[in-house]
Amino acid sequence: MYVYDPIDQQLVEERVAQFRDQTQRFLAGDLSEDDFRTLRLQNGLYIQRHAPMLRVAIPYGMLTSRQLRMLGHIARKYDRGYGHFSTRQNMQFNWPKLEDVPDILADLATVQMHAIQTSGNCIRNTTTDHFAGVAPDEVTNPLVWCEIIRQWSMLHPEFAFLPRKFKIAVSGAHEDRAAVGVHDIGLQALEQDGHVGFRVWVGGGMGRTPIVGKLIRPFVAWEDLLTYLQAILRVYNLHGRRDNKYKARIKILVKDLTPEVFTEQVEQEWAYLKDGPNKLKQAELDKIASRFTWPAYDAAAGQEHDPTDTLAAADPAFGRWLRKNVRPHRVAGYASVTLSLKPTGTPPGDVTADQMDAIAALADDYSFGEMRVSHEQNLILADVRRSRLYELWTALKPLNLATPNIGLLTNIIACPGGDFCALANAVSIPVADAIQRRFDNLDYLYEIGELDLNISGCINACGHHHVGHIGILGVDKAGEEWYQVTIGGRQNGAGDNLNDVDPLRAGGAAIGRIIGPSFARDEIPDVVETLIRTYLRLRDSDEERFVDVVARVGIDPFKHDVYGDTDRQKTGEPVHA
Repeated sequence: MYVYDPIDQQLVEERVAQFRDQTQRFLAGDLSEDDFRTLRLQNGLYIQRHAPMLRVAIPYGMLTSRQLRMLGHIARKYDRGYGHFSTRQNMQFNWPKLEDVPDILADLATVQMHAIQTSGNCIRNTTTDHFAGVAPDEVTNPLVWCEIIRQWSMLHPEFAFLPRKFKIAVSGAHEDRAAVGVHDIGLQALEQDGHVGFRVWVGGGMGRTPIVGKLIRPFVAWEDLLTYLQAILRVYNLHGRRDNKYKARIKILVKDLTPEVFTEQVEQEWAYLKDGPNKLKQAELDKIASRFTWPAYDAAAGQEHDPTDTLAAADPAFGRWLRKNVRPHRVAGYASVTLSLKPTGTPPGDVTADQMDAIAALADDYSFGEMRVSHEQNLILADVRRSRLYELWTALKPLNLATPNIGLLTNIIACPGGDFCALANAVSIPVADAIQRRFDNLDYLYEIGELDLNISGCINACGHHHVGHIGILGVDKAGEEWYQVTIGGRQNGAGDNLNDVDPLRAGGAAIGRIIGPSFARDEIPDVVETLIRTYLRLRDSDEERFVDVVARVGIDPFKHDVYGDTDRQKTGEPVHA
C-alpha cells in the first residue's frame, strides 16, 4: 500500500481548504452555478437526480482497513449508511449535503484519501488488475507504475482541461484483468530482451461510440513510459474537438486521423520529449517503490498443514465458494479471496457502513490490513493464508459476503442508473435485481458456467454493457424506459491470455453486437433466459462459454429464438420471449 509523504499530505490538505472556501462562497451567492460547476467537478462532486453525489478516489483500487472504516464513518454521518463501488475502482456517496462535502473531504484527508480528479475533463483514476502484486502470472507489479502515473498526472497543469475525460488502465500480467482494450490508453506489461516495458493501445472506449483500442507501439521501455504518455496527450490536447462533446474523446480523434497518422504525430512529438525531464530513472522508480508497504509473508505457510481440500470435500457449499471466489497466489501457502458484493437483492457494488467495518476487521485479521476494489464492483482480500480459508468463509457468511458467484451470471456489473443518475434513460438496479432473482439457483448457474452480464442506464456505458457477454442498455422511447440487448462482448480475449490472441487486438477485447429492437423492462428476464437456453442447446461441451458460442455461430440463432418471427424484428414491437 502506498504511504503518503509530506508533500502528498500537504497537497491534499490544501485542496480541502481551497474547496471549503469555494463552497462557502457559492452558498453565500458570491460564485455563480456555472463558475462553481467546474470547481466542484474537479473535486468529484456531481449534482445527480435527487442529491449531490461525491466520488471518492481509490487509486488503482487499493484500500487499507483504516481507510475503509473512514468510508463507513462517512456513510453513517453524512450519507444514508452505505456507499457504492464503481467500475472505476472508486466509491460513490449518493446522498451527501453540499455544505457537508468540505468536511467529508477533510475527514478523508486524515486517512490519505481525496476526491481530486474523479470527475472533469482530466486524467481520471488509473485502474489496474485487482490481483496486482499477488498474481502468479505477472511480468511486473503494476501498482508502482500506477502510482507513478498518478503522481505525474495529478493536477498536471497541461492536462487539467482536456477535450474530454481521460482514462488509463495498466495490466502487469499475461492475463488482462484490467480491460486495457476499452480505455483511452491501455498499457500491457511485457518483457523484451530482459527489459520490462509496455504495449501501448490508444483510442479504446465505450459510450456512444464503442471502439477497441489500437496498438500504436508494441514496446515502450519503462524509462520512456511518462514521456510517451505525454506525447499522446499533447497530440490529443492539440487536435481533440472541443466544439462537440460527443466527438471529443481521443477514440474519435484516432479514428478520424487514422491510427497510422495519429501514431506518426505521437512519434514526432515524442522525439522532442523522449530525453526530457519526465524520462524515468531507476532512482525515481526505487523511491516510489519504497513508499509502498508490502505484506510480511510467512515462509512457513507453504509447508504447514492445509485442511482446505479436505474441508471442501466434506462441505459442498464451501467447495463451490472455493472454486469461484478464491484464486492462486504467487506466494506458497497464500490465496486471494473475492468478497462478492452481488448477493440477490443487493444493488451491485453497494456495501453498508456495518459491512465496511466488518470487512475492515477481516482485512486486519486475515489480509495484512489491506484489500482491493475490482472494476467488477467486488472487494478482494489479496493475501489470505490458505489454512484459514474455511475460517474466513465462515466469517463472511453472516455478513452476506460469501455468495459463490464470481464469473457467473449473477455477478452483474451495473451502474446506479435512473434511480440516482440525472443522465440515465432507464433504471439499472431493478433490472439487475429481477435477473438475479430469476437465476437465483446455484446449480443452474454452475450449469450455465462463465458469463458476464453488464447493465448501463444510458449510452455513457458506466456499466460496461458493450463488453458484457450479455449487455443491457437503457434507452428512452417517447419518455418510456426500454432496453437494448447486445451479445458477444468481452473485456479480454480467448483464454484471457495475450499469447492466445492477436496482439493487435488489445487483450482480445470485443464490442457486443445488438440483437435487434429493444424490450420493455419486464421482458428482460425472459429475454436473458431465452439467450441462455439457446446457448445451452448450441454449446459443444460444458467447457464452451456463452461468449465462445456466440463467436462460433454468430448472433442469428439467438436472435431467432428471442424474437420468434422476423416481422417483430423489423417493427420493434414488444416481444415476449
